[in-house]
Amino acid sequence: MFAKKLSILSMRILGAGVLLLALGGCQTFIDRVVGAGQVLLQGSHAQRSLAKGIASYDEGDYSTAIVLLQHTLEDEMLSRRDRITAYKYLAFSHCISAREKKCQDYFERILDISPAFNLSPAEAGHPVWGPVFRNVKVKKPVSK
Repeated sequence: MFAKKLSILSMRILGAGVLLLALGGCQTFIDRVVGAGQVLLQGSHAQRSLAKGIASYDEGDYSTAIVLLQHTLEDEMLSRRDRITAYKYLAFSHCISAREKKCQDYFERILDISPAFNLSPAEAGHPVWGPVFRNVKVKKPVSK
């Protein structure tokens, strides 16, 4: 029974990706959806929690995303890359929820881990969190 539910979940995730591709959706988004499905099926607990947090964010459920992503960060075995990703989606979620200070705090945490970090061009151009990130980045110059 569990295997059948897992298979249905896989097909739904892949089906969503194929549908987006057919509709001319962004290939990187499809890769992320398919990748998230693979993580849900075979990743570590932290990776599954991160994937669920990102999925909640993508669905517009920012409150749930925040809870799941914060839970993800409690795992001491979380990789540096995944920690940065969790912080980034926490920043996005807080910015979208009009909590700019928390958004700034999470961007600062990213830059503490990786001072050279930059958002993708699409992310940097976002009207809500793009300016917040640029402001934080200016205040935290890359150390030499």
